[in-house]
Amino acid sequence: MLPPLLHHPGFRWFFAGRAISLLGSAMAPVALAFAVLDGSGRATDLGIVLALRTLPLLAFLLLGGAIADRLPRRTVLLATHLGAGLTQGLVAALLLTGHYALGPIATLEFLNGLLTAFTSPALVGVLPELVPREQLRPANALLGIAANGSKVLGPALAGLLVAGVGAGWAVAGDALSYLPAALCLARLPAGRIRAQRASLLPELREGWTAFRRTRWIWWTTWSYCATNLLLTGPWQILGPQLSGPALWGTLLAARGTGLLLAGAALYRLALPRLLAAGQLAGLTLPLPLLALGLHAPTPWFLAAALTAGLGSALATTAWDTSLQEHLPPDLLSRVSSHADVFSYLAIPLGQLACGPLATHYSPHLLATTAALTQATLTLLPLLSPHVRTLPHLKPA
Repeated sequence: MLPPLLHHPGFRWFFAGRAISLLGSAMAPVALAFAVLDGSGRATDLGIVLALRTLPLLAFLLLGGAIADRLPRRTVLLATHLGAGLTQGLVAALLLTGHYALGPIATLEFLNGLLTAFTSPALVGVLPELVPREQLRPANALLGIAANGSKVLGPALAGLLVAGVGAGWAVAGDALSYLPAALCLARLPAGRIRAQRASLLPELREGWTAFRRTRWIWWTTWSYCATNLLLTGPWQILGPQLSGPALWGTLLAARGTGLLLAGAALYRLALPRLLAAGQLAGLTLPLPLLALGLHAPTPWFLAAALTAGLGSALATTAWDTSLQEHLPPDLLSRVSSHADVFSYLAIPLGQLACGPLATHYSPHLLATTAALTQATLTLLPLLSPHVRTLPHLKPA
């Protein structure tokens, strides 16, 4: 029996398209890493490719938000999905024909990152066009289940393809996933062209003003920025180092399990103060890093990862739903893109700082300090009544 939300035709097609696209996108990092390493034999090439994929996302995200608030979001999503399928298809063609070269592949991945800068804001903005406002929380929860399930299945499928038929075919699988996803997105309502000015600059300023003046968004964004700064780098760098390969894989599986369980619960669970609950859930995010720093026994370590997965899903759903419930539709993509830029900028800063700090201080001390600092900063937004009292629209 289908969940009631999937009886909305627009959301049903959107969910199907996202599930397909997310699975392909979850395959991409594994496939691309092995493809570049097999083609060049140099880790430096992989670093360049990954950096050139990330930089345009940060550079063009604000423009992507303005475009998604101006044009029909279905049109934006169709164009970016078809473009991403083309760029990844060309990467696969280079690999499968034995013509690996850093320049062309790095350029194509740059274009892929550029397209993502236009995709992300449109995805946030399109959901309120597909379901009633009171159904946004369960809709985000269902999408979260698809996203988190793909994080479990995608890398495993990519690994099987790389081992069985080669990294080029795994990249081709990602490229091909964009076509059925685009066909699903083509079934969405057409949307409308919003009032346009001659220049995008006034619209960008309008998005910045709304972002800056909406206190609960401002407070929560800086909290996410601190989380990315303090947790992402140490988790990605210190986590494998301090846990070892076997435990690290088990740990990621435990966290994925928590993400899926939370998505299933959030589909039915309605909280009166969803944003505040999501902020409190942020206290669970540093638990695995804290367990690493404190030399916790393995069972406690895995329990911490499972709990962090639960909290991460709640925090993400609370944030997306709050934006969609409380912002005007014609500002939604621009404001969300401003929040994303501030949050994402902290990730490379934390990654770059982690290595030097770990050489001067004990990695365990660094992990513990980062975890406790993040927990403290996560509580700060709750001092604001704008965050504590933001209401959540319950389903009718």
